[in-house]
Amino acid sequence: MKKEDNGKVYRLIKALCGLRQAPRAWNIKLDNTLKSLDFKKCALEQAIYTKTSKGSILLIGVYVDDLIITGTPKKEIDKFKAQMEEKFEMSDLGLLAYYLGIEVTQTGGDISIKQSAYANNILKETGMIDYNETLIHMDPGTRLTKLTEGTIVNSTEYQSLIGCLRYMLHTRPDLSYSVGLLSRFMQEPKEKHMKAIKQVLRYVKGTKDYGITYKHNGGNKIQGFSDSSYGVNTQEGKGTTGILFYYGESPISWSTQKQATVALSSCESEFIAATAASTQALWIKRLLSKLTHSKEEKVTIMVDNKSAIALMKNPVFHGRSKHIDTKYHFIRECVEREDIQVEFVSGEYQKADILTKALPKIKFLTMRQLIGLKDLRQGNCD
Repeated sequence: MKKEDNGKVYRLIKALCGLRQAPRAWNIKLDNTLKSLDFKKCALEQAIYTKTSKGSILLIGVYVDDLIITGTPKKEIDKFKAQMEEKFEMSDLGLLAYYLGIEVTQTGGDISIKQSAYANNILKETGMIDYNETLIHMDPGTRLTKLTEGTIVNSTEYQSLIGCLRYMLHTRPDLSYSVGLLSRFMQEPKEKHMKAIKQVLRYVKGTKDYGITYKHNGGNKIQGFSDSSYGVNTQEGKGTTGILFYYGESPISWSTQKQATVALSSCESEFIAATAASTQALWIKRLLSKLTHSKEEKVTIMVDNKSAIALMKNPVFHGRSKHIDTKYHFIRECVEREDIQVEFVSGEYQKADILTKALPKIKFLTMRQLIGLKDLRQGNCD
């Protein structure tokens, strides 16, 4: 990217994301209007309003002056639209197809999301639209730290690229590890860090039509996967946590994070990761219960380390774990209260593995398919 293009990518993501400030008066009026129509703001997610009555439920997602409306039956949705049109000047854009840079396709009750147009715009603005594609976003064994030698590159340009790629994580869990790792070097990025970003962009070029499909009959069970890499790509010796949650057959929440404390073994690193997953599991199941007014169900978290599972379930192991920060023992209480259920899964089927390290090509492609990411071009499937 040329130096004169600095900041252009940031302006691009700002435009595509629809980042705009709503007047405070508008927010207050909208909030009061929805409350006057018997909607309640969700305590766990402030951007969602719910309204339930006998035989009907309405959910309203609010972003500035855009509303996403869903629920049953359809006549209740039509009634709500008519009520809002009486109070505001509004346009009904019909079935959701594009929202904040995310393309939405709804067919046969299934919903697919991807960011092809957004990816194309990033590649054009960075001048990489004609670059060769690559099959993986980061080579296994890549070692990147803040002490990496080399010339310091323009930090504004680097930060802009990271901002663009981070927004792609809304539909691309396969990018979570590489983008998370590269985000650690925004203060003083080196040439090697910039080269790694360009490899990610080349990978995006070859997979810009990949996304996630949520099936109408995919089930409603929440299941989580928790994994960690012990001391990989960190100069402090800290592990990397990978968390992936599914609703039915499709992923709904994922994250890659550097662990806050140093673990003394892979077992402890897995224990810390599972604790982070348990807090997310509690929030997801309570949010689902609030939105659907259904009973909170026990969430299962899959872990591929039997010693870590024993540490979570058996108080006898306390002597081996008493040096671990007290907050990480939260998962034990969750297991005892039966809010969380922890089960073993072999590493071969540990879906969160792709979030914790750079995998070899064959394993990466296998895991990408396993987590539910597909080529959404018509007639193609990964």
